[in-house]
Amino acid sequence: MTTTDPVDSASAERAPATVEQLEQEGDIAADYIEELLDIADIDGDLALDVRAGRAYVSIEAEDEESLTLLSAPDTVQALQELTRIAVQSRTGRFSRLILDIGGSRDTRERQLSTLVDRAIARLDDGASQASLPAMSSYERKLVHDMVADRGYISESYGEGADRHTVIRRS
Repeated sequence: MTTTDPVDSASAERAPATVEQLEQEGDIAADYIEELLDIADIDGDLALDVRAGRAYVSIEAEDEESLTLLSAPDTVQALQELTRIAVQSRTGRFSRLILDIGGSRDTRERQLSTLVDRAIARLDDGASQASLPAMSSYERKLVHDMVADRGYISESYGEGADRHTVIRRS
């Protein structure tokens, strides 16, 4: 009798996905999102891509106002999580899918850049460290990259929804 080691099966679920698997994730996500848009009676065009080892799904509309309610950061995060769960339930694999609604990711990246600039200004004014608010792992990764590009160091602290980034001089 053979048994499956739970550690081995967990790491298999988190193994890097192939481009074909990521494209499949995008297709599943698009079907799920299309159903949600239909239910909400919202018109939107979906674009699928694979970027940096992740399926990337974006929703655009000619009338940007139609996506205003959906493009709030908390709403995008919630819809992304629901979409990831839908993908995971169909594929059996952990999904790192990214959802962008009406350019929300670019907008959020600019906001994060402003937060990083303010934190660095506090360091330049003599603070020994500067803490940023809690954010998603994707956002923390963006922040870590921005901080490194500016010549500072950053670390994440906390657990779950309270996980946040602290910036220091290098």
